[in-house]
Amino acid sequence: MKNPRVLVSGASIGGPAVAYWLNRFGFDVTVVEKADSIRTGGQAVDFKGPVHHDVLKRMGILDDVMAANVPNADGITVNAKGRKVGTIPGEFAGGEINVPRGDLATILYRLTADEARYIFGDSITSLTETDTGVDVTFLHTPAQTFDIVIGADGMHSNVRALAFGPEEDYVHHLGYYYVLAGLETGEDDIMYNEPGRMAAIGSTKAPAFFVFASELLPPARDDIALQKQQAVDALSGGQWRLPELVAQIPHAEEFFMDSISRATLDHYSNGRVVLVGDAAYGNALGGFGTGLALVGAYVLAGELAKANGAHTQAFLAYENKIRDYAAISQKVNAGRLMAPRTRYGIVLRNLLFSSLSFAGPLMKVIDRPATNIELEDYTPLAVLHSSRASADDRGDSFPTWGS
Repeated sequence: MKNPRVLVSGASIGGPAVAYWLNRFGFDVTVVEKADSIRTGGQAVDFKGPVHHDVLKRMGILDDVMAANVPNADGITVNAKGRKVGTIPGEFAGGEINVPRGDLATILYRLTADEARYIFGDSITSLTETDTGVDVTFLHTPAQTFDIVIGADGMHSNVRALAFGPEEDYVHHLGYYYVLAGLETGEDDIMYNEPGRMAAIGSTKAPAFFVFASELLPPARDDIALQKQQAVDALSGGQWRLPELVAQIPHAEEFFMDSISRATLDHYSNGRVVLVGDAAYGNALGGFGTGLALVGAYVLAGELAKANGAHTQAFLAYENKIRDYAAISQKVNAGRLMAPRTRYGIVLRNLLFSSLSFAGPLMKVIDRPATNIELEDYTPLAVLHSSRASADDRGDSFPTWGS
């Protein structure tokens, strides 16, 4: 019989990663992405610790990722007059390896482009589960039926909304927004704070990086002009260089804004639909999202291979193995650290950054969750399932995949 057909929604990080492993294990994979191509640019994402390194090595991309590494230099914090008031250790802003998100997405796409079927410029419009599969309709592509659907489409997951319910039931606003913008800044690695606001320039995140405290704003995901106006309104009236930076926002060609939010789900699967990465356990700017996505993709694909495609068994094993590892995403609110709401909070944060006696132990505590999982070696299954795929082509007999 033909190998199980899997539809993956999202071609950023988790989507291509799970597509890579599923292809190695003999699954027939299609990836749908609403953007017209792989998205370039974006903030730097990071990896830390032996677990992340191990997954990258098993995928054969550790050298490529290391080559794209952007070193995280120490930065400084300044007051309204531009005078230095503290130091930001580079470790706080990233991991051992820091890679622009667009560079990582390109590496993953090139790794899978010859094996997986990619559909760009399209999105899923409905999911209807039957006894034998999931009937899927698209905005442009003709309807198809798949054995399994995987949502790797981020915090604002379309698959989660279609298969689980509305976003507001699963995504919780943490009281802040962040903005990445391509502005003319002229300086490197400087951060300035006012109560409830932060501006950073020259960091690995973006030429200009802002965080501001705010209640949930009117939705504007597909309206960049409105997002820019919301950012201008929230950041106007500040000191230091905020006025000149804010004045550039309406004209910025590169601009991204989103809420700092957390995804919380009791279960990562519903029937034949399962979520991986930010769609299941994301926390914006929490520092673990990319590593969680790659590790989650590896475990999900490995458990599907181990269970011979029996989705109920595989999804339960995946959730049991990844939930404790993903628990760090439920404990972090990056907005509070980046933009304390009081002047006392800013001073305390700066002292924490600048104190070597606190910084070292704190970094060990922060990084420990990245290693809080023991990875099973699923790679031998790739040989078995590659043989199975070849035998299917010849018409030889193998035990059928589960359902």
